[in-house]
Amino acid sequence: MMQKTLGWRWRQWSIAACLLCPLLLQASEQHGHIESNHFPVPGATVVATQDGKKFVTTSDEHGNYSFSDLSDGNWKITVTMPLFSPVEQEIAVHAGAPAASFELKMLPAGQMLSNLKVSEAHAPEAASPQTAEASAGKSAAPQVPARRDGLVVNGSVNNAATSKFSLDQAFGNTRNHWRGLYNGGLGIIFGDSALDARPYALSGAEAAKPGYSQFTAIASFGGPLQIPHLFRHGPNLAVNYQWTRDNNAANNTGLVPTLLQRTTTVSSMDPVAQALLNLYPLPNVTGDAAYNYQLPVLNGTHKDALQTRVERGIGGRDSVTGTFALQSTREDTTSLFGFRDATSTLGLNTEIGYRHRFSGNLFSNLQYRFSRLRAQVTPFFEDRINVSGNAGMTGNNQEPANWGPPTLVFSSGIASLTDAQSSFNRNETNAIGGSMEWYIHRHDLTAGGDFRREEFNDYAQQDPRGTFTFTGNATGSDLSDFFSGIPDTASLVSGNPDKYLRQSVYDLYAVDDWHLAPDLTMNIGVRWEYGAPITELKNRLANLDIAPGFTDVATVIASNPTGSLTGQHYPSSLMRPDRRMIEPRLALSWRPLPASSLILRAGYGIYADTSIYQNIALELAQQAPFAASISASNTICPQSLKTGPNACSTTTADTFAIDPNFRVGYAQVWQASAQRDLPAALQMVVTYLGVKGSNGVQQFLPNSYPIGATDPCPSCPSGFLYRTSSGSSSREAGTIQLRRRLRSGLTASVQYTYSKSIDDDAVLGGQGPLAGGATSAAATSMATAQNWRNLYAERALSTFDQRHLLNATLQYTTGMGIRGGTLMGGWMGRVYKEWTILNTIAAGSGLPETPVYLATVPGTGFSGSIRPDRTSAPLYTAPAGRFLNPAAFAAPQSGQWGSAGRDSITGPDQFTFNTSLSRTFRPSQRTYLDIRADATNVLNHAVYASYNVTVDPTTTNSLFGVPASVNAMRSLQITARLRF
Repeated sequence: MMQKTLGWRWRQWSIAACLLCPLLLQASEQHGHIESNHFPVPGATVVATQDGKKFVTTSDEHGNYSFSDLSDGNWKITVTMPLFSPVEQEIAVHAGAPAASFELKMLPAGQMLSNLKVSEAHAPEAASPQTAEASAGKSAAPQVPARRDGLVVNGSVNNAATSKFSLDQAFGNTRNHWRGLYNGGLGIIFGDSALDARPYALSGAEAAKPGYSQFTAIASFGGPLQIPHLFRHGPNLAVNYQWTRDNNAANNTGLVPTLLQRTTTVSSMDPVAQALLNLYPLPNVTGDAAYNYQLPVLNGTHKDALQTRVERGIGGRDSVTGTFALQSTREDTTSLFGFRDATSTLGLNTEIGYRHRFSGNLFSNLQYRFSRLRAQVTPFFEDRINVSGNAGMTGNNQEPANWGPPTLVFSSGIASLTDAQSSFNRNETNAIGGSMEWYIHRHDLTAGGDFRREEFNDYAQQDPRGTFTFTGNATGSDLSDFFSGIPDTASLVSGNPDKYLRQSVYDLYAVDDWHLAPDLTMNIGVRWEYGAPITELKNRLANLDIAPGFTDVATVIASNPTGSLTGQHYPSSLMRPDRRMIEPRLALSWRPLPASSLILRAGYGIYADTSIYQNIALELAQQAPFAASISASNTICPQSLKTGPNACSTTTADTFAIDPNFRVGYAQVWQASAQRDLPAALQMVVTYLGVKGSNGVQQFLPNSYPIGATDPCPSCPSGFLYRTSSGSSSREAGTIQLRRRLRSGLTASVQYTYSKSIDDDAVLGGQGPLAGGATSAAATSMATAQNWRNLYAERALSTFDQRHLLNATLQYTTGMGIRGGTLMGGWMGRVYKEWTILNTIAAGSGLPETPVYLATVPGTGFSGSIRPDRTSAPLYTAPAGRFLNPAAFAAPQSGQWGSAGRDSITGPDQFTFNTSLSRTFRPSQRTYLDIRADATNVLNHAVYASYNVTVDPTTTNSLFGVPASVNAMRSLQITARLRF
């Protein structure tokens, strides 16, 4: 069934690509900004020339200009303005090219006067700069309309002095009418359940569709800040505000114990299990569906966001800018069990920048940035119901903030009972940076550095209520184990809730944008980046001092960082710094044949990840002796629901350790592309991308062994995760893009990417969905190696490896071109013209998933890292109702690790088709009304996101091969924005 589905979908995609190919168009837009002494220059003439082709435009009132249809390649841009020296610059035009910037300089006084020799019959006498400056901001006396003048730039002579035409006085920053100085906008984004499709039900039973609405209001304002008697010519101010009140419908689906299972599984039920079982609803879906329960829910989001920006020039050489942003978000989500958890965040970001011009080609910049983020999670039961205490549990944290049920994980696919953990985190960053810019001859040089101090103030506990995993090891059934109150593994991380983490980050860089020739540009740079390992303000970090071969371990703490076993002295972060991260970067763009459209581009760079330390520091702060950190197996130490996770003397007191010589991961990235115009106005771009990652994160369970094997070292420590930086990754991708430039309102593009990515990295190969969608301390989302003695066996496809990806866009605007109706007039033309429809299609192969044999790793209290054996049965020849064949996997042979590879299952194919319809109306000369309708998944096609891939050790998982999640169905949003 799966193969037929795959073939049918690929035929659809191929047909769609063939239909779109003849319509391929794409226009490359080149835009830029023109200023003088940090003031925008309107009315400047901009000329773009290339191989005899010439395009002309002028800058608008903000000093901005744009060319909408330049062919890709090198163009010479010339900017001229009366009384200013002309500026020429070679610009590379291509998709995604950055905006160009031009700085105009005033002519010397003598040359300026010589340029003012014009006929008096065509222009009035030029006013002196002193007169113009003195009269700025005052009301002008009435004049003959045909002889009016307007100043282009404050303090300069009027533009009419060099033109035979008289210009309107509303032109420029000294216009008399105040409304010409300001702009703003009002808008709304609206959605409603009546416009959206019903959420997809994985159970197959139609679910109720709750009513909801989505509404966002937008307001913006910009212009000079002028306050009488305080600011006559104040700074430019821009303010934006968004007010959002959204609700979204979802259909939560799961497998819950049936009434028959609740009454016949065991003769006598454990009282704690009975109390927790009451939190499970009864099935409400009948028939042969894999899922027997579903709950339509509404999740709400309330958001208020404010952004401001202030710019002010100081004299002719200095300018100051300031930004301020504030955002408040309140969200609530409802789980399968009806638990409604609340999340609130409050973020603040402000930045001050100073720019000084030493000369026309030498500039300096200074910036200071402050940001703060407060995030609070309030679980459903916090300060309301002590679920664990009422059930009779005694071994977990039962402070009011941590009230609620423990996490229960079942290998057979029963939905995991869980709820969010209470947290209140406050992060703060102070950053300062500076740079110098020097434009000399053919070189654009930039050099600078940054420093930032980061504070992570967390008040949270990782797993205070505990996690219990049931695999059927005690009775042969995971559900029977639960009813008996006997978990296979139990874990708990509680204590030391307040953590004050600190980190300093530094960087230095230098870049040279070198224009060697009109057809060759190189960008050469180097960057040094160093993120210091995180420390804790009160030195409450704990790691393990490990003897060679993991034969013995001892706890080492930040307040006394000397290992008792090795005698090594560690920093207070318990990790040695890595200061050797030097990142060279090189890029070039070359047109090898002057008369050809062929452009070759290539680049190479090294990029480091200095953000890896926060997660590690949080783990170190939750270890003994500062917190209780337990992960135990029932086969080693008896566990029960009532007494909670019980510590084992045969396992370590800590459940996590980090290599003190942990290195910062980095990626080498190289890219090459060739671009050329083809006949019939087509353009083709072929790109190759390569990535090589080093020092990737790996984690494993030391001294663990396969199920059925004998412990090779009974005296060796076990039961803890060890994280190191010996992983690697590689990715190669080839992309071909075909497009055609704009014609008659139609533009389109098709791009196909073939790629492959492999790694043995714990982050890139992270764990997928477990039974019932569970994630817990015993089954971390970071992939744990199955065999700690053979980490290379983890090398497999990356979780983001998407072998095939096809992207296509099609856009059409009515009323463009002779055949498109550009000559249509009257009311029909007003109704028909200027509507734009945009379609986007993305079709790709599925993402890899890892089969999981959910059994406890011998010698530890962890589960989720063992994989099953792969049988000879075909994987994708599945029974009815499934997409994967359960017979393709079996329990690992006794004494052996599972033979199935990591990420060896290809997930569901991906497909999206979105469309939009928009138009801009012009109620008046300075007023614009934008109307837009956006539809996502316009075909309302159900696309599964992942499969259930958990193999039950005792019975057949009824959910194996069944979709675990599905992408959103069709939704429609209407946007209206008034600009003035």
